[in-house]
Amino acid sequence: MWIKHSADSAQNAPTNRHDCQMIRRLIRTRLRARSVEEIADLRLAALSWLGITCFPLYYAIFGWLVPQPYESLAARAIGTALGIGGLLARRLSPRLRNRYTLLLVTYELPFFCTFMFLMNHANVTWAQVMLVMLVALFHFEPRLALRAGAIGISAATLLAIALGAGGVLFSASVLQLLPVQLFLVGWMWVFSQSRKALEEEKLDGLGDGLGAVAHEMRTPLASLDANVRGLSRIQQRAGQDNPAVRQALGRMQYEVRHMNHMIDLFLLSAQAVRQKLDPHETVSMLDTVESALRRYPFTGEAQRQLVALQVRSDFRFGGQNELAIMLLLNLLRNAMQAVQRAGKGRVRIVIDGCRPVPRVLVIDTGCGISPQHLPMIFQRFFTYPEHNGAGIGLALCRQVMQAWQAKLHCVSREHAYAIFVLEFPLKASR
Repeated sequence: MWIKHSADSAQNAPTNRHDCQMIRRLIRTRLRARSVEEIADLRLAALSWLGITCFPLYYAIFGWLVPQPYESLAARAIGTALGIGGLLARRLSPRLRNRYTLLLVTYELPFFCTFMFLMNHANVTWAQVMLVMLVALFHFEPRLALRAGAIGISAATLLAIALGAGGVLFSASVLQLLPVQLFLVGWMWVFSQSRKALEEEKLDGLGDGLGAVAHEMRTPLASLDANVRGLSRIQQRAGQDNPAVRQALGRMQYEVRHMNHMIDLFLLSAQAVRQKLDPHETVSMLDTVESALRRYPFTGEAQRQLVALQVRSDFRFGGQNELAIMLLLNLLRNAMQAVQRAGKGRVRIVIDGCRPVPRVLVIDTGCGISPQHLPMIFQRFFTYPEHNGAGIGLALCRQVMQAWQAKLHCVSREHAYAIFVLEFPLKASR
């Protein structure tokens, strides 16, 4: 029976290579496209630069070249300052960054434009600016656009009334422009929802395809594993102990377990494609680490002894059990590869729930990471050395951690050590 499985595995080898290439193309197709968070960061940076440059520039244009009835140096200075802050907002936590994004979008688009429109008596120049503002506003996420628009326009209107410009609200210029603005808002909303539905449909199809291909690869791997175990039993029954054969069989078993780990990583990416990363489970960190250690494809007991677990205090966190295990498996795999490349070192996993911010440390004393490569390790498809893996593991790990409002970063010294730090929200319970 096991010989037949071996023949089947050989026949399936070209198909498996094709499946691997297909998976890689699927992952690249999805992950090269900017994620929602990355697109939001790019738009935030673009709006920040526009604020920094356009507020001073148009103060000069509307003040001297094309004079307008009303100008405000203070309002433009605030917009410029907020733009500068927007460039630094990426350093904030996701929650604070989202709040700052709302503030920046609200002030620089609906608030400022509406305020200047009313203070300039709804003249033609600022009426055109209002239309441009509405189009720009809906380039952000629709709910953010509606929220910022409602807050900004309301606040600007109240301020204009307080400054004595409330009479313009019922002027012919404003009343004539209002239906056009409402139509534009409605059209932009419908367009954004249609685009979102199309993107979700594409991502669902991609995620299903990625998951199906990954699952299909398990069948030939199971056959190969059965063949290896069969050969090992036959060798034992025959009383033969050929070190070269034993080493080859051990290596084959390691490769099978390694490929199963990679398939799990691909399935994780399929979940990321579908954006199904929400933290709907309460997970024990100690259980997660122990599960990862049981699943890791160690080549033998000697390699297993290179890994030490230190538990200062267990803690529980909001996440998903399987995703957390895959995340730690990927970090452990990277640490073991660093030790292997260096030809020295050990790996230590530290669970520290006693701190105000519970955390896990994955420490290896292998080859370390060079300063020029350290900023790039979480970028998609970055691999070092060249062609060492698909370059998706750490990027997916960070994506999962961000979805759980947690943080992942690395501290390293080349040729000495690398420490991956996983910090979880304060709401984590001990």
